[in-house]
Amino acid sequence: MAQIKRRKCVVVDMSGLKIGGSHPIAVQSMTNTDTADTTATVNQVMALAQAGSEAVRVTVNTDAAAAAVPKIVETLNVFGLRVPIIGDFHYNGHLLLKKYPECAKSLAKYRINPGNVNIGRKTDDNYRTMIECAIEYGKPVRIGVNWGSLDGQMLARMMDENAKAAEPLEAADVMKRAIVASALESARMAESYGLGHDRIILSAKVSAVQDLIDVYRMLAAECDYPLHLGLTEAGLGAKGIVATTAALSVLLQEGIGDTIRASLTPLPNGDRTEEVLVSQQILQSMGIRSFTPQVTACPGCGRTTSTFFQEMADQIQSYLREQMPVWKEKHPGVEEMKVAVMGCIVNGPGESKHANIGISLPGTAEEPKAPVFVDGKLVTTLKGDRIVGEFIDMMNAYVERTYAAAESAAS
Repeated sequence: MAQIKRRKCVVVDMSGLKIGGSHPIAVQSMTNTDTADTTATVNQVMALAQAGSEAVRVTVNTDAAAAAVPKIVETLNVFGLRVPIIGDFHYNGHLLLKKYPECAKSLAKYRINPGNVNIGRKTDDNYRTMIECAIEYGKPVRIGVNWGSLDGQMLARMMDENAKAAEPLEAADVMKRAIVASALESARMAESYGLGHDRIILSAKVSAVQDLIDVYRMLAAECDYPLHLGLTEAGLGAKGIVATTAALSVLLQEGIGDTIRASLTPLPNGDRTEEVLVSQQILQSMGIRSFTPQVTACPGCGRTTSTFFQEMADQIQSYLREQMPVWKEKHPGVEEMKVAVMGCIVNGPGESKHANIGISLPGTAEEPKAPVFVDGKLVTTLKGDRIVGEFIDMMNAYVERTYAAAESAAS
């Protein structure tokens, strides 16, 4: 794993999932079902957790949603799934938490947006009510500021102060400072009401990459709370994935971030678990954590006019992900295995030698054979129609042989 010096912060215990300090950076996700639909929400939470999400956030915005939360958590427990469920509260959270104590008890954490709690009020009674519920039920809180719903009064005050300054800042810089100030002020208020310092996580989300980096650098420099990273409203497809990766990678490399989420917009009826896989891949590509064996594959060129190596790489990667629920229980360390599926002689043998197990398929006009390398050594050459199956058999044998030894040593 990469030796990135993590920012020092307190540790928050979220129903057994430790956040902050030297604990692994956790992957979080969020459902997009109607929380009141217990069956749909349970099914999606299970899919997200099975994909590797270590905490799942659900919307709690109505009486029906709040009433459903205990049923959702209970059903997950029946299935043996102990993933922490986080309640996402905005305008009426103070009402729902008081009206539905079983909801308040069942959740592992409350997410509060300070910009949406006391709208139109001169007091902070609503926010205080939510914090007092967290104290009563022993729950941590994520204070999640979002620039799309920033406290208007605070922003207006800081804009006025900036306008009177001898050297006023750009409006965008004032907004970024207001985001940080809102998070820190809300945390200070929560502690003044009695919430423990080690029960608070902060986030400060924006939707532009450079702005997110600026905001989290400022926030990290001014507090020791664990930080939840995410580019809000990241977007669809490649845009959302690339923007999220660009922003989070810079911050993670600087040791900033204790939980992460990829807020991708799925296509209609799309696979919600994509956001989990993207978060995992960011951490694994940076060498911070390992989740599943990685497949190295070349992009293809004029030497690889056949699509066979691409299809094989896809089959191998899918097979590895399918095996991980079993392998991770039986074979500790298998998630760090590296597999190469290459398309021609140019880089194929070399990349295969660098992998734990690799195969170099024949390119255009090359001899129809595929050398297989294990731990840097050529062990056999495959030919014919069963190359994929034979390579998978060799890969299974390698896992059993190599990581069974790791299992024995661990026990």
